[in-house]
Amino acid sequence: MSDATTRTAPLRVLVYSDDVNTRQQVILALGRRPHPDLPELEYVEVATEPVVISNMDSGTIDLAILDGEAVPAGGMGIAKQLKDEIYQCPPVLVLTGRPQDAWLATWSRAEAAVPHPLDPIQLAETVVSLLKSRVPARA
Repeated sequence: MSDATTRTAPLRVLVYSDDVNTRQQVILALGRRPHPDLPELEYVEVATEPVVISNMDSGTIDLAILDGEAVPAGGMGIAKQLKDEIYQCPPVLVLTGRPQDAWLATWSRAEAAVPHPLDPIQLAETVVSLLKSRVPARA
């Protein structure tokens, strides 16, 4: 088996928002394979905080995308909780209400932030940069 085929399993991306339209925007923007160097993505859609925590505790998630505008539990608060409570927590990307809210994402210890309205290119580039660290380097 070559280095290029060592990771054939899909990368699991948790997408949290109380708004189904926001979740669908993220999934449509990224597609099944946002970059040729990455395996396919498998999405775990989540609408509530307890299910986010349960999925993240399972250790099967490679990236969490959390909607900072979700109610009643916002993505930034959840991101901070995940980073505080999960050893070697996977990368977290927070969707902020506006570009000026990026500093709040820093407080939450999220690795990245992308503002609403979502720019599919910015979102894909950010996700690819976060996921590349989860995939073994190719020879």
